[in-house]
Amino acid sequence: MPLKVREHEEPTLNLTPMIDVVFLLIIFFMVGARFTELEREFDINLPTVSEPRPLSDPPDRIEVNIFRNGRIKVGGKFLTVDELKALLTAAHARYAEQTVMIRADGRIEYQQVMDVLTICEQSGIKSSSLAARVENEETQ
Repeated sequence: MPLKVREHEEPTLNLTPMIDVVFLLIIFFMVGARFTELEREFDINLPTVSEPRPLSDPPDRIEVNIFRNGRIKVGGKFLTVDELKALLTAAHARYAEQTVMIRADGRIEYQQVMDVLTICEQSGIKSSSLAARVENEETQ
């Protein structure tokens, strides 16, 4: 007695359920994003604080350049010692953890560098560093 032999069917991948899941996820995230926007629209009287804290990244370090002739340059402007002290004091008042990088010509008197370090200390800035160049970089 002959048996009926069926042809083998090639396996197929049904993409319909996967597409349904993807669309549901898209709808879920779109609705969730809309709720966060609505929260900001409510009229809320926010509390006040006595000292505002920065909500952003800390400011960049201040670079103090001391030239061979003793002139001091910060942010593209030449400053006197008094102006430098006022600038650093104001920077420390805005951000207590302000840092200062001192870049001095290698041939100046050590006293000039110490004067700038003293101004940093008097302004309340605790973090200051001295820039130097690695000897190998000079020859490249």
